[in-house]
Amino acid sequence: MTHLLFLIPLSIAMGLVGLGAFIWALRNDQFEDPEGNACRVLIQNDRPGKKTPKDDKKATASGGE
Repeated sequence: MTHLLFLIPLSIAMGLVGLGAFIWALRNDQFEDPEGNACRVLIQNDRPGKKTPKDDKKATASGGE
């Protein structure tokens, strides 16, 4: 029975920490665009100025830049 005097406040404190972390995530826009972030990982980045391994193979096949 004395263990409950320790475990009940501990579980309430852990729940409050979890609730605080969730509220922090909501306020810092962690859930702003989960679908867009998931798709952005899969999209190939073709920005000018960034070389990819494909660019290096094209340059050596065509005789350099």
